[in-house]
Amino acid sequence: MTHRVTIADVARAAGVSLQTVSRAINNKGEISDDTRQRVLETSQRLGYRPSMLARGLVTRTTLTIGLVVPDIANPFFSEIARGAEDAAHAAGYSLLLGNSTENPAREADVLRTLEEKCVDGIVLCSSRLQQAELAALMDRLPALVLINRPAPNNNAGVIAVDDEAGAEDGTRHLLRGGRRAVGFLAGPRGSHSAQERARGYACALANAGIAYDATRSLPCQPYFEGGREAMQTLLAAHPETDAVFCYNDLVAVGALQACAAAGRRVPEDVAVVGCDDILLAALVTPALTTLGVDKREVGAAATRLLLERIKCCTTECQEVMFRPALIVRASAP
Repeated sequence: MTHRVTIADVARAAGVSLQTVSRAINNKGEISDDTRQRVLETSQRLGYRPSMLARGLVTRTTLTIGLVVPDIANPFFSEIARGAEDAAHAAGYSLLLGNSTENPAREADVLRTLEEKCVDGIVLCSSRLQQAELAALMDRLPALVLINRPAPNNNAGVIAVDDEAGAEDGTRHLLRGGRRAVGFLAGPRGSHSAQERARGYACALANAGIAYDATRSLPCQPYFEGGREAMQTLLAAHPETDAVFCYNDLVAVGALQACAAAGRRVPEDVAVVGCDDILLAALVTPALTTLGVDKREVGAAATRLLLERIKCCTTECQEVMFRPALIVRASAP
């Protein structure tokens, strides 16, 4: 078994005390420059790496943060994770990633594990927890930033995407294109983003003088299969449907598959708009009209806000808002 080099090994090799090694490595005073240089050179030659656990016991920090996403397989969340990790690395922090698989019980388990790892703070993306569970979590954690979820008691950082405005823009685009029988594949029932997008969809209809019909708004799982099944149900119940606004791009691709299976041409018979502008949106045929934000910047902004809260020990609510931009492609020109 390979021997892990310890501070005692460095002290013996350099001919100094443990305290002197500690002072040299942590750039403390009370030792000469020559001694400091000898200790540092010895530690480098031996391959000594300071124990983060031991350092954490002294500083009460671990220089690690957690990130929890509902589905790492969804490119929207993987891009957020990339941005969050890049920002953490630039600040000298490590990031531990947790995947809840859209399951509140698993999300709670992941969060407990991160707490046990004594992370300095957590970025929680699109949480599916109940308000009471989320409030209890916030009371326990040293620092928390939420993405796409308001903070209970206004005592966390929030990175918000204006989903209501984005959904209104996307639905309005369909209506301006002459569509009148517009459906909505609404995503998971427990999703805050889904609720916001539902409001934007309804607002666009109201502003166009079109009555809201709840039977045209169908909840679905946020995957290809969920979109395909929901679109099949919508077309069966409302064959006159000439457009659909979708919870995300994965759901929208499922809607494209359902339209093709039903012999409905896109966009001639049914126009389709998605959300998130993942890479796949530009690659499918027809390419998806969608709403997009800079996902890496969302993740990076969340990390920067979390690190600010860790350093400043603030408990006040801080919010950064992103507004989605409409990206017009062939599925809804």
